[in-house]
Amino acid sequence: MAKVLIFDVNKCNGCHNCQIACKDEHCGNDWQPIAAPQPLTGQFWCKLHDTVRGQVPKVKVAYTLNICRHCDDAPCIEACADEAIYKRYDGIVIIDPTKCTGCHSCLKACPYDDVIYYNDTLNIAQKCTLCAHLLDQGEKEPRCVEVCPTDALVFAEESEAKDLLKDAEELQGSFNTKPRVHYLNLPKRFVAGLIYDPDKDEIVEGASVTVTAADNSAVATLATDEFGDFMKDGLEKGVYTLTIAKEGYNSRTIEADVVDKDINVGDIPLYANK
Repeated sequence: MAKVLIFDVNKCNGCHNCQIACKDEHCGNDWQPIAAPQPLTGQFWCKLHDTVRGQVPKVKVAYTLNICRHCDDAPCIEACADEAIYKRYDGIVIIDPTKCTGCHSCLKACPYDDVIYYNDTLNIAQKCTLCAHLLDQGEKEPRCVEVCPTDALVFAEESEAKDLLKDAEELQGSFNTKPRVHYLNLPKRFVAGLIYDPDKDEIVEGASVTVTAADNSAVATLATDEFGDFMKDGLEKGVYTLTIAKEGYNSRTIEADVVDKDINVGDIPLYANK
């Protein structure tokens, strides 16, 4: 009966429906003992973040959902001296608002950023409940999943989601908490650029760009498109060598450092053989 929530970065279009639906469901609504009302401002139990990658004009935007991970080995449960935090039969971790005394222990114990909030008015800690009150009423999924127009969010039995989970990753790295919220297609690094002929003052279509890792293994070979552009995504952090070649031109090699960020290497001139 244990549930998992899976977020696919490649399918999210940044509509923020999930974030809005969470507010709609929990602001001004009292679902005790599952959850007390969420404040109108200051808390986002379901928060969509956007990350701008690369440099103009080679830019991509990736969206990631930040939410309580509902860990099997949840450090917040162990930290709570009042036994206000518990894990349900379906794996959902709940902070019981009728038992919480606002000691802040769970906020300090949680290794994930901004997923547990403190309600100054009610003097309690609050977070995502995966809409457990709705599930108890017979609903099949939380509101955030229900309103997602691109199916970027999947809520399912863990046993039924094995095919998706085999490629899943953890956001913010591994803290050995066995989270029940998983991520697909988290952004890695990309290198991009444009190849042009300076003598003809025009782009070079069909130039070969070979991306080589530091260990001299070829990662990929791609061709510039009809606009002279190329982009290789999905790279691990590191320094790569780009070898650019086309019949009738002198080949050239440049270095691309994608340790700290995605890189647009800019407009690269390719000179014709003379």
